[in-house]
Amino acid sequence: MPQQTSIWQHSRAYVLALAAFMGIFMFGYDTGLGGGLIVLPSFLRDFDMLDLDAQALANRKGNVVSILQGGCLAGALLAAPLTDRIGRQKCLIVNCFAFLLGASLMTASPGNLGMFYGGRFTVGLGVGAMSMVCPTYVSELSPKHIRGRITGLFQVIVVIGVAASYWITYGVQFMEPTSAQWRIPVGFQLVPVGLMLCVLPFMKESPRWLATHHRDELALKNLAWIRKTSIDDEETRAEFEEIVASVAEEEAVTGGRTWKEAFIPGNRIRFFIAFAIFTFQHWSGQNSINYYAPDIFKSIGIKGASTSLLASGIYGIVKIVATAIFIFFGIERFGRRWSLTIGLGLMSLFLWIIGAIFNTHPPDANAANPSGASLGMAACIYLFVIPYCFSVGPVPWVYCAEIFNNRTRSYGLMTASATQWLWNLIVSRFTPNIVLSLKHGGFFFFASINIFATIAAFFLPETKGLALEDMDVLFGLIDADQRRADLARAEAGRSIEKDDDLLDEKPGDTKIERV
Repeated sequence: MPQQTSIWQHSRAYVLALAAFMGIFMFGYDTGLGGGLIVLPSFLRDFDMLDLDAQALANRKGNVVSILQGGCLAGALLAAPLTDRIGRQKCLIVNCFAFLLGASLMTASPGNLGMFYGGRFTVGLGVGAMSMVCPTYVSELSPKHIRGRITGLFQVIVVIGVAASYWITYGVQFMEPTSAQWRIPVGFQLVPVGLMLCVLPFMKESPRWLATHHRDELALKNLAWIRKTSIDDEETRAEFEEIVASVAEEEAVTGGRTWKEAFIPGNRIRFFIAFAIFTFQHWSGQNSINYYAPDIFKSIGIKGASTSLLASGIYGIVKIVATAIFIFFGIERFGRRWSLTIGLGLMSLFLWIIGAIFNTHPPDANAANPSGASLGMAACIYLFVIPYCFSVGPVPWVYCAEIFNNRTRSYGLMTASATQWLWNLIVSRFTPNIVLSLKHGGFFFFASINIFATIAAFFLPETKGLALEDMDVLFGLIDADQRRADLARAEAGRSIEKDDDLLDEKPGDTKIERV
């Protein structure tokens, strides 16, 4: 039958993705939360930061923001073996509880910085694990022709979370500067994760994870449910046969190994790409602006906590609109390679412009209102984020979620997420010092890195429109003739038997036996 491409046909894949990405909302929210908290007068007062000198305050702000990334790095590393062992769904449930514990500690902290750090690190464990497991799960259930769009929702949800943190923090600016002023944005974290925990028990396990554990009957049943077809549907059967054949090939090539598979030919390059693409993402300059938007807008002449937070909130809205347009209309049209190449080039251009204006027209600390040059720099920051949202913002998550095979995907996403959080930790920790020390030189620094990233992106293999099982052929783990032979053998050798008890479904359900 013809391939269905409507949203309705694949509505279950979208619903499962959005449910999983509730955790990714907290990825974005907590990313923006630290930068918003450290300009609230009540937070600075309760945690004894009002009397610190500029250097000490920059260090304290760096610690408040970066402690989350330390937890995220640990969470991403721990999640890969856990999700391989217990599955994607159960791993998400475990990490929701970790997140709720950490958020509760942060909210209840009575001005105790150690307790706040402990809670923020524990929140990081949950966020880091979700950043690895969620794109893994979503990529494994998405149809190939819309996989980029569905997986790319990751970045849409991230920027919504960041914007929510900006606007909630902006809103509490108008409250009395009591402890409630900072506890409200911190306590809000409990809401989306609580909702996610209520939904997770009803979600389907990944068919590809089930197939790698030789639970073929349930894998086929879940795949058919997600595709809104029957287990006897021709396209569903063909997709399932491709999954099983791919798993058999991976087992034959790797001899039953796990993490050592990262070092065999055809896999090494994929792990290197995952490391490199997130390295370039985090040294593109965007995350420094993301974490410290209020401070950065102050540094270019937009003064006052409320004014800088408002500018940050508008910045978040621009990101949401730009990312959503690209994910829904651009990523499957332009592909991954050209989106990265063009976007990184434009980002570099805008950073050079910002740095040049800053150098020739430095902000006047005594001016009553922002100068035209300051407003021009703010406009360039807004323009800078648009190509980011078309390229190195969403594309690394989409690309890394699809290039790994079924047996290495969790470790591949672990590498991607751990790299992301490692650089997050370093960039967020030292951005206040960069802003304080380099001034406009910081913009030139990130612009130069983006030039190298543009060149590297041009040489990436294109993955648009390919099935996950085609990635082994694309990256040379197996050749195309072998793949065709394995598919033919899988189709010819598979026997179908009635087995109502195993599937716990109506008559007509089937049992699959591997060859």
